[in-house]
Amino acid sequence: SCTGARRAGFLYLYQPTFKTLLIMAGKSLFRVFAALTVLLVAGCATSSKTVTGDPSGRTPGAEREFRAAWVATVANINWPSKPGLTVEQQKSEAIALLDLLDRNNFNAVVFQVRPHCDAMYKSDLEPWSYYLTGEAGKAPDPYYDPLQFWIDEAHARGIELHAWLNPYRANHPAGGAVTDVSIVRKRPDLVLKLDVENYWWMDPALKGTQDHSYNVVMDLVRRYDLDGIHFDDYFYPYPDYNNFKDFPDDQSWQAYQASGGKLSRSDWRRDAVNTFIERLYKGIKSEKPWVKFGLSPFGIWQPFNPPAIGSGFNQHETLYADAKLWLNKGWVDYYSPQLYWPINQLSQSFPVLLGWWKDENLKGRHLWPGISIGIQPVSRAADETVNQIMVTRGLLPESPGVIHWSIGPLVNSPELVKGIADGPYRRPALVPPMPWLDTKAPAAPAVTTKAENGTLKISWTHADPSDIRSTVVYYKYGPQWNQNIHGNKVSADAVPAFTVNRSFLGRTPRENVKTAEQAFLKLDSIAISAVDRFGNESPVRKMAVTGFTVADAPALDKVLAEFYDGMKRPPVPVPAVTPGINVLIDEHLDLIKGKRVGLITNPSAVGIDMRSAVDILATTPGVNLVALFGAEHGVRGAQQGRIFSGGDKDPVTGIPVYSLYGDSWAPKQEWLDSIDVMLFDIQGVGSAWYTFKFSMSH
Repeated sequence: SCTGARRAGFLYLYQPTFKTLLIMAGKSLFRVFAALTVLLVAGCATSSKTVTGDPSGRTPGAEREFRAAWVATVANINWPSKPGLTVEQQKSEAIALLDLLDRNNFNAVVFQVRPHCDAMYKSDLEPWSYYLTGEAGKAPDPYYDPLQFWIDEAHARGIELHAWLNPYRANHPAGGAVTDVSIVRKRPDLVLKLDVENYWWMDPALKGTQDHSYNVVMDLVRRYDLDGIHFDDYFYPYPDYNNFKDFPDDQSWQAYQASGGKLSRSDWRRDAVNTFIERLYKGIKSEKPWVKFGLSPFGIWQPFNPPAIGSGFNQHETLYADAKLWLNKGWVDYYSPQLYWPINQLSQSFPVLLGWWKDENLKGRHLWPGISIGIQPVSRAADETVNQIMVTRGLLPESPGVIHWSIGPLVNSPELVKGIADGPYRRPALVPPMPWLDTKAPAAPAVTTKAENGTLKISWTHADPSDIRSTVVYYKYGPQWNQNIHGNKVSADAVPAFTVNRSFLGRTPRENVKTAEQAFLKLDSIAISAVDRFGNESPVRKMAVTGFTVADAPALDKVLAEFYDGMKRPPVPVPAVTPGINVLIDEHLDLIKGKRVGLITNPSAVGIDMRSAVDILATTPGVNLVALFGAEHGVRGAQQGRIFSGGDKDPVTGIPVYSLYGDSWAPKQEWLDSIDVMLFDIQGVGSAWYTFKFSMSH
């Protein structure tokens, strides 16, 4: 994806005659078969080695892996679900999201605190966000600070919180009308109107712009206990946000030339962003060295880098983000290029691109790619997500990790969550350390234990609590070590003296289980360690567990009944959900048969053996598909970066292609007059609703 609001997964049917809106979404009936490719990639000689735990569990050492999800607040994509919720509703939604991550062994959240020169927190520099209360500048009532609440709740669960900001976006169309509290009114000298209704952008080349955004970030770093600062792919705007016209910075460009500047316009723009990124990284490190600075640029630096990547959006020449330079220079602590393509997509292959970014990681920073988890059907999303996590582990074994775009599919797809949690995330993990910043381990915690009612109660203290981000409690039943990871607000844990010996019971008939010694494993040992803000782990304080007897085990008959009854219980059936295009063709063909049909769609990105909505409609008898309209960044076969005209044709069907992005983001009237039915087919996750809203509202 190449938008901060990324993608969505809906199919809408809009029929002007009947004023009918059908919302159809779901799970594809098609099956994708992908070959497993084994990649042997040479290790990066310059990468900094980090210590990872023993995944076999034979020793008390936590695995190391960054497991994060983006939570988008722009257009209320992920949180809060809509503007104007009560404070308790906002808090309840936030806790539900954090609990979801905690239950499934995620260890970080990337939370959008500044959608567009506004604030999801108390700020003297920018107004309260429209997305909180429905009114820019209006504080929550009763008052609370959402960012502080998110930090406290995340840290209580041992989850890092990275504050995600858009550095230059001044006003987004979804954020309500421009008001007197907006930077558009307060600093008109810094902002520029884009050629899309209600879209404003700060001029990145102006020192005033850079100073303002720098001050916003540093204010956050100073006042909040953050684990990271995060920017995504927004620097100069995407072409469609300005109706495919050049960024309107003539005034600052001419001033630069008049001052004797010799750079080309493209290099001048890139230089302005480079200056800001370097300044910001150094500023964060001078204030709080442990606060990570992370970036998630568009996943392709330039087409043909590497040579196997023969096509794709050129962010270097359109967003003016020299993302390779920032990584080469080490102006980041982690890099998360948005590699939102499947493993087996030849033109933009996930492992091929990840390997290229790895080779560019000259300073050995963490490379944790962004992955798209909202593809359909869900079974394919689960398979692709697990495969991409495993490919990342294979390519980057010393410091693996990914960021999931976004938390939305995790909320809505239990099958996806189960595939991740039962697979690569079945054991909790610590975030990898930052050896280029600090390698000094903290002191081990002081530990006390008490056996009570079949449970070992453990408590601990730290000599320097302010230096500690988390505490790890390791525990061993039989030969297997496991661990609980606690945030710095937690100082106690309780570990059962016995656990069910599932391996033995699973292979033994119930009538052959005679004793509690067979059915249970006894707690053998525990070990405790502390982890500092840089990710360094203290010496592990290990101790044997004594004092428990089989009398402390749970009631044998009850445990056996629950275990064996559970083995007999049939699996819960997953309801079959048919894709909207199939519902339309198979059950409601009368709505479009014999009519002139237009289809709004984004680039075709279906998998092997799957047909796009374009192909299905074009080959269905009685359907007259007459026009395609480009949603997001175009349609199949059309070049990105320019306005499409009727002269452009879909390369497969030959149907004319038009641009949805005009003066109002809406289809032009003459296009609507030439069709009877308009279909919306918007793939992926995240932006379908606001794309639909801003198109059809006109």
